[in-house]
Amino acid sequence: MAKSPSFLSAKAVGSFAYLTIKDRAPQILTKAIDTLHRHKNEFFEKHGEEGVEAEKKAISLLSKLRNEMQTDKPIVPLVEDCADTDLWNQHLEYQCSLLNESNEQPSWFRSPWLFVECYMYRRLHEAVIQSPPINDFDVFKESKDQNFFESQESITALCTYLQELIRTIEDLDENQLKNAFFKLLQISLWGNKCDLSLSGGESSSQKTNVMNSLEDLKPFILVNDLEHLWLLLSTCKKTREKALLNRVSIILDNAGFELVTDLALADFLLSSNLATEIHFYGKTIPWFVSDTTIRDFNWVIKQMKHCNRKWMSKCGLDWENYLKVGRWVYHDHMFWTLPHDYSAMPQVAPDLYAELQKACLILFKGDLNYRKLTGDRQWDFTVPFHQALNGFHPAPLCSIRTLKAEVQVGLQPGQGEQLAASEPHWLTAGKYGVFQFDAPL
Repeated sequence: MAKSPSFLSAKAVGSFAYLTIKDRAPQILTKAIDTLHRHKNEFFEKHGEEGVEAEKKAISLLSKLRNEMQTDKPIVPLVEDCADTDLWNQHLEYQCSLLNESNEQPSWFRSPWLFVECYMYRRLHEAVIQSPPINDFDVFKESKDQNFFESQESITALCTYLQELIRTIEDLDENQLKNAFFKLLQISLWGNKCDLSLSGGESSSQKTNVMNSLEDLKPFILVNDLEHLWLLLSTCKKTREKALLNRVSIILDNAGFELVTDLALADFLLSSNLATEIHFYGKTIPWFVSDTTIRDFNWVIKQMKHCNRKWMSKCGLDWENYLKVGRWVYHDHMFWTLPHDYSAMPQVAPDLYAELQKACLILFKGDLNYRKLTGDRQWDFTVPFHQALNGFHPAPLCSIRTLKAEVQVGLQPGQGEQLAASEPHWLTAGKYGVFQFDAPL
């Protein structure tokens, strides 16, 4: 078997990984520090002087982290004793062993980008949990909530479309059902543009109605495996016996508008009987600025339910009910916030892998999931997606992502080069998207 290419790393000066560690990541830490500082009075009101001291401690730890990154210091082990601490520190030792021949220590600019970027968010979390009584504070909460509120018009349009669709779903022929399925998948894809880690935490809400642009956006889908998804789910639906469950799992990415697009898709899958249950997977801790946690998931549904816009409120009520009756299930698992790529899941988190194997389809949302699926390596653009997954084949899966990192596989010969010639930042600007499907052989 051919050797896998090397990892993306910030040591490649001028690369997106380099610019992330040099500029974007320190900017995110600065914003986190500012957020803590702005909540100083709130911490005081809640916890008195102890709250103020905790805020100072968290800021001091984050400032230290930012300095370590900017001066390319060695990566240090985690100190706070949590469920994942040993796994993180073992992975750090593994990174050290890879560098043993060169007598180097893993550092911010010399280590795999995926590892150090995940490590930064884990250290950010450590700074907060080391600062009780503010140890459950989510420094990204405001940004995520703001994204939701600023996207109200788009959310209203989407909910209105969804409710009209569900009302007439019994009357749709197979072709109309398929078109609606493709439309909601495309909305979910372009919802992935709303990524706060790409914008350094600055607002990236969906202010325009994305449904009006779907036709115009089609040429920007570089790999379009939607037909595979339809064939798979419609076949499952036809062959399913009454007693059999048809599970679709969605590995979530961003909260806010993107999460609403994922929930709308999930609602349609149940209403059209393409699935009988949906399992959502989110993060256990605040992650990559805008990633969905259980708080974000429940908060969005609650906001929708109590909204004074009729169809948004109806969606919120329906979605809350799906959760109550168990047709929607939310899971979090610490594996999603470990530095491992997904090919390590059977060894590191066999329980999670076994759970994913129960799905008839797994949808992986967003760019970080794509990086972890493909190992975040310098693959040739034409390498098959199946090969880049490096043995990770729990069930048929599809990556739904807009491109925000310098990794992309499964393209046609010359396609990547042609894009690079006309648009230098085609891999990282979030302008292009993929629906990339793989089924276990």
